[in-house]
Amino acid sequence: MKFIHTADIHWGMNPDHDKPWSRDRAQSIKDTFAKIVRQAKLRDMDFLFIAGDLFHRQPLLRDLKEINYLFSTIPGIQVVLIAGNHDHIRPNSALRSFSWCSNVTWLMEEQPTTVVFEKQKVDVTGFSYHTAEITEPLFDDLRAPASDHIHILLAHGGDPKHLPWDKKSFVDAGFSYAALGHIHKAELGSDLSYAYPGSPEPLDKTETGRHGIVLGEISPTTRQITRLEFLPLSQAQYIPLVIHVTPATTNSELGNRIMEEASKRGLEHIYRFRVRGKRDPDIQFDLSFLERKLQVIEIIDESEPQYDFSRLFAEHPGDMIGFYIRALEKEEMSSLEKKALYYGIDALLCTTDERR
Repeated sequence: MKFIHTADIHWGMNPDHDKPWSRDRAQSIKDTFAKIVRQAKLRDMDFLFIAGDLFHRQPLLRDLKEINYLFSTIPGIQVVLIAGNHDHIRPNSALRSFSWCSNVTWLMEEQPTTVVFEKQKVDVTGFSYHTAEITEPLFDDLRAPASDHIHILLAHGGDPKHLPWDKKSFVDAGFSYAALGHIHKAELGSDLSYAYPGSPEPLDKTETGRHGIVLGEISPTTRQITRLEFLPLSQAQYIPLVIHVTPATTNSELGNRIMEEASKRGLEHIYRFRVRGKRDPDIQFDLSFLERKLQVIEIIDESEPQYDFSRLFAEHPGDMIGFYIRALEKEEMSSLEKKALYYGIDALLCTTDERR
């Protein structure tokens, strides 16, 4: 039995909502999900498992129609899915009355239920969220059905507020594979008994690294996973980079180096830069011009001006600058203490005594 396992698509979300590329990222989420459906067809999969949070919020009727159309393009593939904490089923949810195409199975109950696919000899157990949080460990006593079928667990959670569980218990409970959702970073169990595919597209600057889906295959004889593979699919990544400077580094040079590093990795990605090292005290880096050339979500300047405090103290032994250096400078300084010293000296050096 061959399957694709995905989760946390968050259809309808606008990542980086205050950035000019936000609408493009929202479309990328939809385009990548359409790509997942095409992959299921191209790879001749038996099942497509979606482990919650297909939608970012309560879906509108037009969203359901769009998704249903995509599912209708793979009529020979069984699509099995649950609702997660973001798209949990409310009393007035459009999910309750929507008519899905015949190859789609929603496990919409509040308690674990099992659907049997007799032709494929596969049982799928799972349930949907009806509230935003589930703190009870509902799977602690769960056991796979007593049959010679392949047993799949479809579940969304894994933290204290969202269905806490012990991932190692799924094998002991008799499941061939646990298709999990909620954690946006991919994780494949070392014994191949479970996986989090992560979100197919990264959704904010903390979700670095590759994003995609999980491909799997289970032997109908042993009912064990024989292949489990992560397949990168995302159109963009959030890439954090550290750029080191010296007192000789100018603003233009720093901008050029950042452009070079981004060009090596791809201009389609979204960047978060940290600037570190010692800089000329007369230079204040202004990299705002890069926002017209790159998708830059954040630039954090952690560089420090390279002051010669011994020379400054010798030049100002009896005024405020000398007093300030003597009061704050010491051998071991925290980053906060360094900032106070640097910013204070910078302000004092830029202050003109109007009495002169």
